[in-house]
Amino acid sequence: MKFQQMKQGYILLLTIAFLLQSCKSQPTRITGAKRDTSITQSNAFSELFVDSTKLEGFITEQRVHASAANRIRKFYINRNYQFAWFTKEGLAEHTGAFLNLHNSYIQLSHDSMQTDQRFHQQMEFLANEDTTINAANDEITKTELRLTEHFFKYAQYAYGGKVDPEELQWHIRRKKVNVASLLDSLIANKGENSERWEPVNEQYKLMKKELKHYSDMQKRGGWKEIYPGSKKAYKQGDTSVVIKQLKQRLVEVAQYTANDTSNSFTTQLLQAVKQAQKRYGFKQDGIITDAFIADLNVPVKDRIQQLQVNMERMRWMPEEPEGNRIIANIPDFKLHVFENAKKVFDMDIVVGTAANKTVVFNDLLQYIVFSPYWNIPPSIVRKEILPGMRRSAHYLADKNMERTGSSNGLPNIRQKPGGSNSLGRVKFLFPNNYSIYFHDTPSKSLFENEKRAFSHGCIRLAEPKKMATYLLRNQPGWTPERIDAAMNASKESWVTLKEPMPVLITYFTAWVDRDGFLNFRKDVYGNDKKMAQHLFEQH
Repeated sequence: MKFQQMKQGYILLLTIAFLLQSCKSQPTRITGAKRDTSITQSNAFSELFVDSTKLEGFITEQRVHASAANRIRKFYINRNYQFAWFTKEGLAEHTGAFLNLHNSYIQLSHDSMQTDQRFHQQMEFLANEDTTINAANDEITKTELRLTEHFFKYAQYAYGGKVDPEELQWHIRRKKVNVASLLDSLIANKGENSERWEPVNEQYKLMKKELKHYSDMQKRGGWKEIYPGSKKAYKQGDTSVVIKQLKQRLVEVAQYTANDTSNSFTTQLLQAVKQAQKRYGFKQDGIITDAFIADLNVPVKDRIQQLQVNMERMRWMPEEPEGNRIIANIPDFKLHVFENAKKVFDMDIVVGTAANKTVVFNDLLQYIVFSPYWNIPPSIVRKEILPGMRRSAHYLADKNMERTGSSNGLPNIRQKPGGSNSLGRVKFLFPNNYSIYFHDTPSKSLFENEKRAFSHGCIRLAEPKKMATYLLRNQPGWTPERIDAAMNASKESWVTLKEPMPVLITYFTAWVDRDGFLNFRKDVYGNDKKMAQHLFEQH
């Protein structure tokens, strides 16, 4: 894109100002440019060079933080102090590309910022005048250095995240963004192919498109509330003004394409309702309930914030996850098994209650324990077991439990292997500090619920034998029959996996599924609300 074609975009961006203080396809990545430390006046991208004395003066005058100052110094030292944003003829093409990217980020994220009016005026002048750039001009040098400082801040916020995940008990290692290498790439590629240049995962890019769609919808006034009718539920064949309103809503969210504004619940609407139920985490029975309507009635501004919150989490995640992995998403009550980009299977799960939250973290699944004992945590012994023992002398025997000693003034209690064991017939261990693991459960009826937050924090699997069979698929001798026998034995047995499996326990309440549909889920632990307070507190 030529500089002259982008002037209007620059002006709009610079009016807003700068952050000076503050599923299917896998596109080809543009890799970081290799730094050339042999840049001279004859082979430089620009004939302009930064005076090292002026660079140090800028750092002192602007009170640049020590780590940021070292990053700026290193960047220019490795360029032999060559200008990054200007040529003698004016702003470089990649400068315009970056400003347009920043403009888009501001418009969609509504990120807080402070205005530097003088800098704004300088950039507006440079964007609108055919100007010969002189490196001896102190203001030009300051503008060059401010752009670099600003790019580093922007890149960290926009691609690495604004909020520290540890503050929100997100214990998955945060993606690192090499902002200097990113700027090298921007310059080397002349600002072209920005969609492939941005160091974000494919899911983030899909969410960004949805955020734009919802932002445009908000500008048009959002959507009207669907008013529940006299009935508690509507199904195929019913007639009501509620059904007409529902059709309009599904059209607005690109879920219903029929040219039908009648009050009748048609066969075509039935399929659209089932698809919408899937997107909102409801049972796909095609029945319109008050709860389903309530989810559709969430204001568009709230959905926009939900998208922004989840996009922040996606900034923390790797660009292109590789290898086999298990991902459990708490708000979706689902577990997914991947082999590289291919999804192998999904599984329903039960997660911790709001009072006993399942922790967000990652680890390696290393062991399978068949016919396990359940060593009951002291908190459960105190709150549940001891009162039961006081009520009945046969409590432990009735519950297939036994006492194995005592510690800290409490009895050590474990439940023996068997069908009534709270861990079921098998558990899957990825040793961690949170005492979280996967396991079977005798309470199979819990999986019939749409919302499945019932456990003490561990994750219960709907199909544990399927998981065991998959994990042992490459270990000879572990046939389905042997696995079944181990699960139904009276003695506990441990198996070490030859290929430990990475596990990520995540918390996403919005995402785009593999069919291209935007999904929303309830904020079961209130984590979205906490994230919003951190993310938008300066707005």
